[in-house]
Amino acid sequence: MQNEVRIVAGRTEQAYWKDIWNYRNLLFFLSWRDILVRYKQTTIGILWAILRPFFTMLAFTIVFGALAKLPSQGDAPYALMVFAATLPWQLFSTALADSSNSLINNSNLVSKVYFPRILVPISCVTVNIADFVISFAILGGLILWYDYAVSIQMLATIPLVLLTAVLALGPGLLFCALNVSYRDFRYLIPFVTQFGLYVSPVGFSSSIVPEKWLWLYELNPMVGVIEGFRWAILGTSTFPLRPLIFSCLLAAGLLLIGIVYFRKTERRFADII
Repeated sequence: MQNEVRIVAGRTEQAYWKDIWNYRNLLFFLSWRDILVRYKQTTIGILWAILRPFFTMLAFTIVFGALAKLPSQGDAPYALMVFAATLPWQLFSTALADSSNSLINNSNLVSKVYFPRILVPISCVTVNIADFVISFAILGGLILWYDYAVSIQMLATIPLVLLTAVLALGPGLLFCALNVSYRDFRYLIPFVTQFGLYVSPVGFSSSIVPEKWLWLYELNPMVGVIEGFRWAILGTSTFPLRPLIFSCLLAAGLLLIGIVYFRKTERRFADII
């Protein structure tokens, strides 16, 4: 039996979060639609989710590992160290970009029918988690190639993936709402992700950061996530407790800010989009 949804004046404010649950099938539909569009209508299809992090890893390994001679983390091969960081970074940056532009890309849907608009950016993050699962397959290939031993702590990647998704969703909601009113914000997002790539430990180990700058460096929420992934996958470092605490606090704060601003401006989306 399907849920009956009634549109009543003022109801959106009174039962908004209940509506999200009632429209959960729409979330599934939006996510599935985006997955089909992303892979069905491309030349290389599902290989794109594998090739993108692979070539990113290859570039960083050549530039930082072979040319700059930066040290790896413990006894892990440099390529494996980089790929363990590329996975969460790819999830974060792509989910942030897609969710930020989601309402603009779905303007026809937003302007014609009522539903909790927050489902649109959430569906974009969900799609990128599916991409992550596909990309994770290449990690297994690298582990076999290097004959590298893994342990049960690799299961810690599951909550770390969820943390990465929350980190992307918070600013994604903020930029998503801003994009509706100020279309030039879409040009800021690539700069943010590009800058973040070079100040996050994707192509290098955190061990090269001077001790006196560690506290400032760890304020980057992706530091805790990336080091957490390396701890879970490689087991070459101690558990990054302090940076992960920073990551969790910043994720919660950014999500709260994103939700508050999104809800504050949501009622105007259909009029100005």
